[in-house]
Amino acid sequence: MLSVEDWAEIRRLNLGEGMPIKVVARVMGCSKNTVRQATRSVAPSKYERVRCGSVVDEVEPRIREGAAGGVADDAGHGDLGALELGYSVRILRDRVADLRPVYLRPDPASRTSYLLGEIGHCDFWLPDIEIPVGFGQTRTSTRLPVLAMVSGYSGWLSARLIASRTAEDLFAGWW
Repeated sequence: MLSVEDWAEIRRLNLGEGMPIKVVARVMGCSKNTVRQATRSVAPSKYERVRCGSVVDEVEPRIREGAAGGVADDAGHGDLGALELGYSVRILRDRVADLRPVYLRPDPASRTSYLLGEIGHCDFWLPDIEIPVGFGQTRTSTRLPVLAMVSGYSGWLSARLIASRTAEDLFAGWW
């Protein structure tokens, strides 16, 4: 099996530099048929193992039936089913774990989605600190509020210290 780097090098030598197939085969240390196959293919070859069945395949409909009925939420159901059928508990647990997300009820908190630029939230934050502003003076949070803004789409957060809570300073903080 050719690595991606060898495949790319064969294609570069033959197609890019115009080197003959025999010469490319000699340089790369592979057969001429390998060079021909690499130059004809649009993607590097990839090993794919043929999937063989599992011992749990014959009882998967029963697992799905139990999951649709809400049995997938029970902790010990897979253990009892494996003992009844004579299968390994671990194999059955793995299959139930693979199937469980398909049958779980949707979480209401995760259904919220926003479009780009659709929504944002702005609020004041008044920290409980005194900030030195120079010449021995300090300001409390009521005199130096922080405007915090968050985007609903990306969750990008920004905070800006503004001079006061007046509309002019608020609009300048937004911009």
